This record gives sequence, structure tokens and C-alpha cells, in this order.
Amino acid sequence: MSAFNDLSRLQSAGLPPSVVLVNGADLTPEPVRWLWPDWLALGKLHILAGAPGQGKTTIALAMGSTVTIGGRWPDGSRCEPGNVLIWSGEDDPADTLLPRLLAAGADRSRCYFVSGTRIDGEMQSFDPARDMAALEEQAQAIGGIKLVIVDPVVSAVAGDSHKNTEVRRALQPLVDLGSRIGAAVLGISHFSKGGAGSDPASRVVGSIAFTAVARVVLVAAKVKAEDGDQNHDRRILARGKSNIGPDDGGFEYHIEQGQPLPGIHASYVTWGKSVAGTARELLNEPDGQEADGQEQGAVDAAAAFIREALASGITPSNTVRTEATSAGVSWASVRRAADRLGVLKKRGDGGVWYWKLPEVAQGAQGAQHSNVEQVEQVGQVEPMPKGRPAQPDDDVEVY
Repeated sequence: MSAFNDLSRLQSAGLPPSVVLVNGADLTPEPVRWLWPDWLALGKLHILAGAPGQGKTTIALAMGSTVTIGGRWPDGSRCEPGNVLIWSGEDDPADTLLPRLLAAGADRSRCYFVSGTRIDGEMQSFDPARDMAALEEQAQAIGGIKLVIVDPVVSAVAGDSHKNTEVRRALQPLVDLGSRIGAAVLGISHFSKGGAGSDPASRVVGSIAFTAVARVVLVAAKVKAEDGDQNHDRRILARGKSNIGPDDGGFEYHIEQGQPLPGIHASYVTWGKSVAGTARELLNEPDGQEADGQEQGAVDAAAAFIREALASGITPSNTVRTEATSAGVSWASVRRAADRLGVLKKRGDGGVWYWKLPEVAQGAQGAQHSNVEQVEQVGQVEPMPKGRPAQPDDDVEVY
């Protein structure tokens, strides 16, 4: 509605909106600018996810501490010093966040916390839909902000965090903030229940848009020792997805307790050795499940992905595949989940395949007429050309 009002104001002022196009010849290719090479990119959105109790906030604050002092990252590379902006909807800055930063060795003078918004002289809670422009103004005034931590990242979503469109719209201001001030934005999230054995990046709670919009997804988990001895358990931070660099490898980490000031106790992270492998390999806990059970978990996660991807109705299968790749869901699991859900598939004009959930096609009688009209827009089913190789979608029921 606000976009409609903006358009109306522009039109009434005689200033209709115009699309701005940039020719490729006028652009100069630029490399990705890294805060932590291959892990945290300046101007990009990142997600750090994991199960409760894995120290995600403590990890994020350890990264923030490294930024404030120009310290070394777990791989030994040096960080350029900068300021850190922290917006937390769960922890108090005075008794939780600052003590953890100090325990990690942070320069407190470089740490800034979003505490609210002053409107007409009164303090109100920070509202990202209303206050992001004011936050950017403050960040620009401070200058030198290299890392923005949002805990949890779902706080940036005013609408339904399970709806793809609403999440994308809500995250865009965060993406724009990071881009305009040149900071890496790190949003913290949780794993959804279930999905054992599936790609960890696909287990981020909420809409697939969280992992699709993020350029890098980091995952943290405790990995049980094969001998069952809890003393041998490991905590690992791994890359679950990266659209701009390597998407594998990780580091062991430990949660320690310290006393940065007399009477102030706080947790902090110490880093261990680097580990090789994909996030799925590194974080697949040996919990006694057989391979079949792990595969079933991957299919369950893919089924949840399909329900969301097809929630709006008829969708090109290429779109489903692209979103699956962005969300870290394997196409093989998507195909198996689609068969299990009874997804209806049809080849329309130009040989394009379309998918639709069966409950959409088999809804109330009044809705069926609307769906029939939608199907007609897809196009008539084309006859199978003679000698044409079999396609992956040819052996399924079509509507």
C-alpha cells in the first residue's frame, strides 16, 4: 500500500517513476571485498545458524571483537580494525553482550548497540520497517562500521517469517544498509526441527528466502564423538553455503567462561584447528541413524521447501530448481519429495515444465474454476516429439 501511495504522489506531482538501466560497458568489474577472506564479505548479508545452545551469539561477538581490535581470524589472517553495530532483540547489552565482547578482548569504544528510537522526545522500540533510514544515518555519522550483527535476523521481518515474498522484502533494507555503509551484515538464526542428514543450510528456520538472500550461510553445531564419549565431542563452525567463495571447510571452536571485570562473568570463544569437508559431512552427527533415515530427513526438508516454493500456485520447475540451489536443497531430494507429495507437473508452451501442489488443484469447487483458468494460461500440453530423449519429468502424472 505504501508503494501505491508513493506512486500516486509521484503521478500527482507530474513525476512518474522511471526505471534506471546501466549498460554493462559503463561498469567496471570489481572483486568481492572481504572482511574475513572467504567468510565475511563487506556489503553482503550473511546468516549464522545452528541449534539452540551452540553459542551462535558468542561466535558473532567473537567476530565483532576481532573487528574492533584488528585481530586475527581463526585462519590466522589479519582483520582491518573497524567499528561494530549490534542490534539484539534477545540479550541486554549491559549484562550480556558487552561482558561477552570484553571477555573476547574487544575494544568497547568501537561497539555500538541499537537501544531504540526517539520519536517526539519519547523512546520507542526499534522498528526496522520505520527506522532503517535513521539507523543508516547514524551509521554513516559514526563511520568505519565494518560489521553489523542482527540477533535474531527474524527481528527484521515484521510480517510472516515463513512467507518467501515478505521475508525478501523485509531483508532488502538490511542488504541495502550493508551495501551502502560497506559493512558485512551477520544475521543469527536457528535450525528448524528435523531434517537430520540434510544440507545444514536448508535447515535455517523460516522461509527459504533467509538462505536465498544471504550470500554466505555459516552453521554451528556440536558433533558427537564416534566413541560416545562426551569429552571428545567437537563444536564446529562451517560454511553451509556461499555464492561468492568456497562453500566448504570450517573450524573447531570451544565455549569458555571468563571474568573480564571483577564480578562480571561471561562466555567467549576460543578457536581450534581447521577442518576439511562440506558442512553436511562435518556436522552430520553420528546419532545412530542409518543412511535410510538420513535420506528420509533430507526428503522431509525438501518437502517443506516444495510446499513453500509452490504455495502461490503454478510455478516453473526451473524456478523451483533455482530456489532449491539457493536454499542448499539437493535437486535429488526435491524430486523424491515431489513424488511423495504427489506434485502435479505439466509441460507447457515452449517445452517449459510447471509444477503445482495437488491440494491447489483439488481445492474447493469454486477455486477449481480459477485454477482451470490459470492452467489455460500455462499452455496446452505439447505432444512428445518422436525420437526425443526421455526427460526427468516425463514419467509423472500431468494435469
